[in-house]
Amino acid sequence: MNQSAEASVLPSVPSTAIPREDDARGAASNERLADDAFVRALYAEHGGALLRYALHLTGGDRQKAEDLVQETIVRAWRHPEALADRPARPWLFAVARNLAVDAYRARQSRPPETGQEAFDTLPAHDDADRTLESWAVAEALASLRPDHRSVIVETYYRGCSVAEAAATLGIPAGTVKSRTYYALKALKLALQERGLAP
Repeated sequence: MNQSAEASVLPSVPSTAIPREDDARGAASNERLADDAFVRALYAEHGGALLRYALHLTGGDRQKAEDLVQETIVRAWRHPEALADRPARPWLFAVARNLAVDAYRARQSRPPETGQEAFDTLPAHDDADRTLESWAVAEALASLRPDHRSVIVETYYRGCSVAEAAATLGIPAGTVKSRTYYALKALKLALQERGLAP
């Protein structure tokens, strides 16, 4: 880097000295202006070369390269003392390279990202058919006589044994068996009418 370019950037490096309280407002405003001038000068002088280098580091991805340049300039702004006694360009290129290496390592440490195409190939879990079928079964069950419906509910939906269903319904176990037989025949007929049973 030539001496005139270095001289144009380094005098703009903001001071890290702590301002006195009476000068705090004016100093803060001056420091902001100095920061702005420093960043603008740094980018004007090295931005093009840094972007080309970042494009090389990112394999031609302009968006990633621009992000890399921006983060490099932010690092220079946060650490102006690093540029005070050395040429700026080698330091900026080293920081850009380190940021690119860090980004590469971060991408390698997590699984690769997938796009929407991967989700489109997965089978969708659709419960619409099952919901419609359960409504039809509920309608068919509602169409049964109350004594048949109560036996089906106790033995199949609540999972009761014949003895438990008999105790719950207050009828003999033999009656539970016969009603279950005829209730299932009636339910099969009701489901066939709705197109659900073979």
